[in-house]
Amino acid sequence: MSTRYAKAWLAVLSLAAVSLASGCGADPSSAVGASTVASSPAAAPLQTPAGAPADGTSAHVLARSTPVRLEIPAIGVDTPVMRLGLDSDGTVQVPPIEANAPAGWYQGSPTPGQLGPSVILAHVTVGQFGNGVFLHLARLRSGDRVTVRLQDGASAAFTVYKVQTVRKAEFPTSEVYGNVDRPELRLITCGGPRDSSGHGYLDNVLVFASLDPGQ
Repeated sequence: MSTRYAKAWLAVLSLAAVSLASGCGADPSSAVGASTVASSPAAAPLQTPAGAPADGTSAHVLARSTPVRLEIPAIGVDTPVMRLGLDSDGTVQVPPIEANAPAGWYQGSPTPGQLGPSVILAHVTVGQFGNGVFLHLARLRSGDRVTVRLQDGASAAFTVYKVQTVRKAEFPTSEVYGNVDRPELRLITCGGPRDSSGHGYLDNVLVFASLDPGQ
């Protein structure tokens, strides 16, 4: 990660509240999980992600280029990718609640293939419009492939090595957003039971993937 982007990443993680999931219901505000960040993982030394393949550091780091498309054959995902920034309250934006809402790349994170964790969010459901792009994200398993098409014409191919469902109140901030020693991808959506409002979800589904060696 370049010094410029590392500083930007540090600033984001130092916000009092950082949104850590995509909104998944008719009312996005009811489905966004937030966590208080006491200190920034980006300030720590580069870490090898728990469970990541040993050869991940041999992957060639790609040039910074905005992701434009996401393909996950195992769960039938082939979607455009939009850019997401921060809302006025310091939480990460989510894709719109509308029919055919795309996935969204958080532009404060590295682009896919750069050193560090690139973060892509999408809905599991989109209110009255039905199923979201990441409806079946929890079905992914270790070894499944994820391809991100980039604006410069390159592709970043990742292999999933971990899938987990966590309570939003226990979101593993450091594990998802922390500084790592290889190009990584994080896919995030909502999951688990509905909350008391009936619009949001109590859990998050997290997918961890590492850039394939030889990229």
